[in-house]
Amino acid sequence: MSTPGFRLSDATAPRIMVVDGSKVVRKMIEGLLRQQLPNMEFVGCETGDEAKVALQSGAINLVTTALRLPDMDGLDLARYIRDHTPQAYIPIIVVSGDVQERLESRSISDDVTDYFDQSLGFNALAAFIKGYVAPESEAGGEVLYVEDSRVVAVATRRMLEKHGLVVIHATGVEDAIAHLETMKAQGRIPGPDVVLTDVYLKGDLTGKDLLQSIRNEFGYPKGLLPALVMTGDANPANQTDLLRAGANDLVEKPIEERLLVTKLLFQLRVGRMLREKNAKALKAAKTT
Repeated sequence: MSTPGFRLSDATAPRIMVVDGSKVVRKMIEGLLRQQLPNMEFVGCETGDEAKVALQSGAINLVTTALRLPDMDGLDLARYIRDHTPQAYIPIIVVSGDVQERLESRSISDDVTDYFDQSLGFNALAAFIKGYVAPESEAGGEVLYVEDSRVVAVATRRMLEKHGLVVIHATGVEDAIAHLETMKAQGRIPGPDVVLTDVYLKGDLTGKDLLQSIRNEFGYPKGLLPALVMTGDANPANQTDLLRAGANDLVEKPIEERLLVTKLLFQLRVGRMLREKNAKALKAAKTT
């Protein structure tokens, strides 16, 4: 599998891809987005194949796609993006008028970050997208940080705390799993808001083992407990392997502070949004 060498996109000028078979819809969304995000770069695509080609041109901050495209299902495009862009966990938003039907039939996969009901209107969609790529404020959260180097851990912890995050440091995978088990026993599920881990750690278990434990043994999906992995391995196949094991995103070493914090806060924010949405849905189900 060939993988493009993505450039680092400027957070102040996000690149937003909108995939929709209607030129009128694409133009309308573009116009409204420019009101919300004047500096954005808009990438409009009519078909899934056009989107695949456009993905080669550089990093994309967010993708919206219709469920029904002229050449494929929007969920097939989402799967392609997950399999072919291992250097960035791109948020993928499904925009459709029949989202509810897909949700009830459980046919919207984990490849989709979120969904948007088209009946709410394009102004609401533009505001929704802005909330993902350019939030106005960011509340603090709890990070389970797994790192075996004391020097690195101290420096990274100070950096994260400077951005208002509470850091729970584990020196290895075993310690991290024990912390998650304690939180679960106390009824705090999943416990932390996000996990940040290195790949290679002292001991018998690696960061990949931690991912598999979180996703399989604990059963926490990416939306419930996001996981960000730091790796010095630039091999695309190995990066893809980590994503398939359960990583939401990767940060390549040497770590650049702005990039790490941006990615970490994004994952924290998306996880929080999905947990709040699930809690509301559960509450509504109990009252009916």
